[in-house]
Amino acid sequence: MDRRSFLLSLGTVALSQGLMGCRRNASSLQVSLLARSLPPQLVSRFRSTVKSEADLKLLLVSSAEQLFLDLQKGSDPKTAESARQPNLFESISNSILGSPSKSYPLTSLGDYWLQAAIAQDLIRPWATDQITGWNTLDPQWQKMVRRDRQGQLSAQGEIWGAPYRWGATVIAYRKDKFRDLGWTPTDWADLWRPELKNKISLLDQPREVIGLTLKKLNHSYNTQNLAAIPSLASELKALHQQAKFYSSSHYLQPLLLKDTWAAVGWSTDVLPVLNDEAEIGFVIPQSGTALWSDVWVWPKVGSSDTKLLKQWAEFWWQPDVAKALSQFTDAVSSVRQESLPPGATAQFLTSQSWFSKSEPLEPMAESTTQQYQSLWQQMRA
Repeated sequence: MDRRSFLLSLGTVALSQGLMGCRRNASSLQVSLLARSLPPQLVSRFRSTVKSEADLKLLLVSSAEQLFLDLQKGSDPKTAESARQPNLFESISNSILGSPSKSYPLTSLGDYWLQAAIAQDLIRPWATDQITGWNTLDPQWQKMVRRDRQGQLSAQGEIWGAPYRWGATVIAYRKDKFRDLGWTPTDWADLWRPELKNKISLLDQPREVIGLTLKKLNHSYNTQNLAAIPSLASELKALHQQAKFYSSSHYLQPLLLKDTWAAVGWSTDVLPVLNDEAEIGFVIPQSGTALWSDVWVWPKVGSSDTKLLKQWAEFWWQPDVAKALSQFTDAVSSVRQESLPPGATAQFLTSQSWFSKSEPLEPMAESTTQQYQSLWQQMRA
């Protein structure tokens, strides 16, 4: 970009901000979230509701793990101060428009990371009596964010996140390869079939892989005492022999290249691929699967003023916004919905019998986590 183009772009920004009103004393709501997780139209709609009060800045990242790592970095005063230093563009913009008087950070976090965020004192609890819409949420998502100060589930615990969307673990597969086999996968047990030896990819996640094996054996994903299931170790060894590789971020590429025939993955990764790849299908195992939710968390570092944070959380719980989130994205709103609009990409998640057999991954005690890690290491060895 040359100097003329830069000045023209900057002038366009200045003009658009000027048309929205003077921002010199405006506050700034800074939201960190996964890229492509929210419809731009709904984000624009929220902007219009707070344009006279605050600027909205979205920080998009590529993975749920990175959101947690960024939350950890932000808790370090030195790192946080360095991160707040404006870049060249922000400095010039601020000289023209005025910098926000206060910045209010908010972060999306997968419920898998919630236990660590609480235990490491990275986030603050919410006061649900001050947030409109809490009672519209599905009870199971309310349960998942009510924790004690160690991050364990507690009916009397505080509220540590504002759930806004959810998805499931699924099996993606190549239709052409299974067409030749004469069958298609329907449940976890199919991953052990001899035709798929060295033809599947698994998530690099102990809870997911051990969990789906437990489900195959008619046990819960959240089983506490693994030693009580004698056949578990041998089942995991057999599954390991079926796997071509493990990955939590690149498991679909080999499927697209026909290097694997099936992949265990998350619905929000798999669904977008279906629109472009006619030979990719998916199934939610009939015996049930793992459910996950994304929640808005309030970082410990930053202002304690809740007004802007409340406005953002409440916005995604509005009935029409929740319906649009389910209809136009690859996840489902955490708000209770009797039905989804026709054609909703995530409609399958609320219309199947498997849902009642599925369960969120609950936090575990350290001793139980060690059991999973030990068994995972044995399996991978």
